[in-house]
Amino acid sequence: MNREGHTIDTKFFIGTEVEHSPAYGQRTLFVIGPQPYKEVLARALNNNCPHIYLGANQSFDISTEHAKQEWDFMLNKLVVDTGIWVTLDFDVKHVEWVLDSGMTEYNTFIPMMSCKLPFINQLGYNACLKLDDMDFKATNPGVWTHRVHDLMDRKVFTDWTKYTKDEVIE
Repeated sequence: MNREGHTIDTKFFIGTEVEHSPAYGQRTLFVIGPQPYKEVLARALNNNCPHIYLGANQSFDISTEHAKQEWDFMLNKLVVDTGIWVTLDFDVKHVEWVLDSGMTEYNTFIPMMSCKLPFINQLGYNACLKLDDMDFKATNPGVWTHRVHDLMDRKVFTDWTKYTKDEVIE
């Protein structure tokens, strides 16, 4: 992801959580890609960050077995062992992996499911988003359908300019 003020070498940055999650407004350590958990924790504690945001800049990738192990280890150490608030930003296609990780059992874990919808304003007033299941009666009691227009409430909108106030620390 191309982000203002970040380079290919950026791994950590600090800022206020601007997305309307349970950690909204918290001083946050943002982490790009899998990093050594001891370093992540030390940076969070040394910078007075009660919240860690993993997978920043769309960096959550579990395309290899090694990557899955790295993410799983880091998540377990940070969420289970520390009790610190941790968000994991992941593409919605990885929801089963996140569930299998067991992290959703912890109250301090925030699964941030990213559903890419380019050109959303061009879909028109009647566009709907269906929260569906894998198959008919597979895992959910049914489906939920929301009008996209109703989901785009100003109270939960974060303008791109809000993402430019972070401080890169490495």
